[in-house]
Amino acid sequence: MRWHTYHIALGANLGDRESYLASALRAIRALPETRLSRVSSLYETRPVGPAGQGMYLNAAAELRSALDPEMLLGCLLGIEAALGRKRDVRWGARVVDLDILLCGDREQHASPLLIIPHPMLRTRPFVLVPLAEIAPDAVCPPDGRTVRELCADVQHKEDVRWYRKPLQDD
Repeated sequence: MRWHTYHIALGANLGDRESYLASALRAIRALPETRLSRVSSLYETRPVGPAGQGMYLNAAAELRSALDPEMLLGCLLGIEAALGRKRDVRWGARVVDLDILLCGDREQHASPLLIIPHPMLRTRPFVLVPLAEIAPDAVCPPDGRTVRELCADVQHKEDVRWYRKPLQDD
């Protein structure tokens, strides 16, 4: 069995945002052959996409899993659906959003369903700031820059505000 280190982004901007993120983390902990290693603090950010949305809570998590990338993606989409995520408006409001950002150091994956590293990773401060908290030395292919380096260069990181310590099983 081959184990992978994954970094994922979590976000929510509808309802009890903290509760949805905590529920998503509990569901990730319950996945087969998967161990949640680290979770960042929560950060509050403005929404990207259609106007009129509420503020987001964002976090990042590191996990080890024997699931291959597409199997993990299927599990994460299932968690989103179980928590009530509706995919009707691109970049619209959501109860929870779970994205695979990285898989190991220097690993890349491309299929019709999934691209790793996440195609928007380098431009999203609301992803890079939480990720830099838990994995500053993680390497992002194809150029080998670290998350710390990407975070230092991303624009608008000052808009990502620390909200609270990492979620536990509360």
